[in-house]
Order: sequence, then C-alpha cells, then structure tokens
Amino acid sequence: MPFPVDEKYIIETESELKVRFPTEFKTRMIKLNGGELVNGYLEFKLYPFFDKSDKKRIRRTCNHIGLETKNAREWIGFPENGIAIASDGYGNQVILIHNGDGNLTDEIHFWDHETGSIKKIADSINEFE
Repeated sequence: MPFPVDEKYIIETESELKVRFPTEFKTRMIKLNGGELVNGYLEFKLYPFFDKSDKKRIRRTCNHIGLETKNAREWIGFPENGIAIASDGYGNQVILIHNGDGNLTDEIHFWDHETGSIKKIADSINEFE
C-alpha cells in the first residue's frame, strides 16, 4: 500500500539522477508514493521514491526510482535520457524522458526490453488511476 512521501526525498532523487520530475508526477507521488498505474488494459507497478524516514518505509521503498533506473541503464538499449518509473513485471519499463536538459516531460512512455522500442502511452501520469 503506497503512502505519502516528503518532497525532500523527491528532491534527493532529482539530485542523484540529475533530472527534474514534472509537477504532475511529483504531486501524485507526494500523495501516493508508489502503487499501481492502471489505464484501460495497461497495468504497471509504480516505483516509489526512496523514503528513509523509518525502517518500515525503507523496506517499502527499497525498489525505488533511483535504484531501478540505475539497474535499467545496465541493460542494452535502455535510453540514456530515460528514467524508470514503473514495470510490467516482465522486464519492460515505463519511463519518463528528458531532452538533454534534465527536465523530464509529462509524457509517459513504454520501453520494450526485447526490442528497445519506445512508445508513448499517455500524455501525463494523470491519465492513470
């Protein structure tokens, strides 16, 4: 079950990854850090921001955006400008992308780990439940 996260943990992740998350994404994650992304037939497990406020939250957020992005960057074909925010459980990733300036766009993309293809699946996080 996701619970709120203090914005300072989002800022730490932004600093670590050298990006800035879109406002809509940050607003959603501050309210519900992690959980599911569901939109019609699409379902993904949303990675949380690493919350170090207590042991319970550390355990619940150990598969955080920073770690999952670092792991994904080891895979052949994962985009250098991509940030992993969710997974379908089969190796495919849901990503946010920046255009070299570090500002991530609101658009949500699906990265296929077998083909390396990227497909836009939503204009923003708000299209998901």
